Amino acid sequence: MSKHRAPRLAARRGRAGALALALGVTLAVGGAAVGVLPQLTAEKASADQAASRPSVSSPIETASLDKILTTGPASADAERTAKVSAAADRADPAPPPGSGEGRRIVFDQGDQRVWLIRSDESVERTYRVSGSKFENLEPGSYEVLSKTRHATAFDASGTMEYFVRFATGFSEPIGFHSVPRDNSGKLEQTRSQLGQRLSAGCVRQWKPDAIALWDFAPVGTQVVVTA
Repeated sequence: MSKHRAPRLAARRGRAGALALALGVTLAVGGAAVGVLPQLTAEKASADQAASRPSVSSPIETASLDKILTTGPASADAERTAKVSAAADRADPAPPPGSGEGRRIVFDQGDQRVWLIRSDESVERTYRVSGSKFENLEPGSYEVLSKTRHATAFDASGTMEYFVRFATGFSEPIGFHSVPRDNSGKLEQTRSQLGQRLSAGCVRQWKPDAIALWDFAPVGTQVVVTA
C-alpha cells in the first residue's frame, strides 16, 4: 500500500464510524420519543375524558348545598304561609262547642270573643271583645232585653253607643256596647287591647262591631254565654 492510499482509507473509516455513531444516537433518541409519545397521548386522553364527565360533589358539599336550599326563598315562603294560616285560624275560630243552635249571639268569656250566628249556623261575624274584670256574668242562655243608642255609665264616668242589654249584674245592666269614652271624649282602651278583660261589667266592642251586633240583634235574640 502506498503512503497516499493509507491516509485516504483512514479518513473513510473515520467518516464511516462517525456516521454509525450518529445513526445510533438518532435511533436511541427516536426510540425514547416513541416510548414517551404514547404516554403523553394517553395522559391527554385521560384528562379530556375527566373534563367531559359531570362533576360529583362530595357528601360534605352536598350537605352544604341542601342546607342552603333548605333555608332559601322556598323555605321562607313556606314559613310565611304557615304563619298566615295560623293567624287566619286565630282570627276566625269556630264557635265553642255547646254554644246553642239557631240564630244567636255567642260570647265566650275565656277567649273574649263574640260570634253572630245565623239560623243556618253560618257565622255572619266574629271578633274580639273586652269583657268584665269581675265574675259578674254566669255562663248560660240569655236574650236581648233592650237596646239604647246612646248610654251613660252607671257611675257617670263616660258614655257608650249601641248598648244591647241582655242581663243584669250585681245591680246594673250588662250588655254589649262600643268602647266607652270618658268625659273628656277619650276612648278608654285601644283596639289592640280587645281580647283582654277590661270593663267594669259589660262587653266592650270596637265601634264597627258594635254597629254590626246592634243591626243583627232585635229584642228577643238569644245570647249564649260560655265560660
